[in-house]
Amino acid sequence: MSDAKQTLDINLGPTGRPLPEFPQPAELDGHGPARVISMVNQKGGVGKTTSVISLGAALAELGRKVLLVDLDPQGALSAGTGVNSYELDVTVYNLLMDRRHDVHDVIQETSTENLDVLPANIDLSAAEVQLVNEVAREMSLARVLRPVMDEYDVVIIDCQPSLGLLTVNALAASHGVIIPLEPEYFALRGVALLVETIEKVQDRINPRLEIDGILMTMFDARTLHAREVVARVVEAFPETVLHTTINRTVKFPDASVAAEPITTFASSTKGAEAYRQLARELIARGAAA
Repeated sequence: MSDAKQTLDINLGPTGRPLPEFPQPAELDGHGPARVISMVNQKGGVGKTTSVISLGAALAELGRKVLLVDLDPQGALSAGTGVNSYELDVTVYNLLMDRRHDVHDVIQETSTENLDVLPANIDLSAAEVQLVNEVAREMSLARVLRPVMDEYDVVIIDCQPSLGLLTVNALAASHGVIIPLEPEYFALRGVALLVETIEKVQDRINPRLEIDGILMTMFDARTLHAREVVARVVEAFPETVLHTTINRTVKFPDASVAAEPITTFASSTKGAEAYRQLARELIARGAAA
């Protein structure tokens, strides 16, 4: 093999494109206003909640003040950050349904500096039905977040695996969307439907909304299937697929059980470094503060 071919192979990232250097971002002079990002995929089990927690923690390491919003009635984000939402009298559900609650009273600090969470539990499952009769029902979450927008640099919303009213609320409140995608064909088929939903929200509710990137998760470079799916996604969305990919590792479920981000649970692992690279990439792309 020639030296030129070896150099080309070394410089190619997991997505088959040359991997840029993402510099360490400059420190911020202050906090806010926040950029709101929704982590959305109507398919479950694609690493969505893990990505919200790990990306949030990686941004917090860079000095960004981050709020994670749990918008899934399963409450996995809350549990994954060490918050027992079933012991709380007031959660994001109450904020959506009752204007008398103050969002500052509901936000919980986590063990990670600069990282807070707005928790949810199974009560949130009733919101889909109850919000239907509300005026401007798609804007309920935006109303909830408005009082804290100047206190955070980034707000990341963990959406439930559906394209229902809660997810539409998240998209209506967001500046950007990240689509976590497992490299397998059934997951790939749903991307077109999700992009169509995002475009409808752009057209009818939130014209500022944009897709910040497709994030390939659970990637295993050893399998031909995974490499072929990634190549097809890059071909279909060449400017949208993020350079950073998240590989499969047992450390992610272990971190979830420990209710810690991967960046603190297994700080020196490739998984932790991948989310640090993702944080730097999003800041370099202007998708995060």
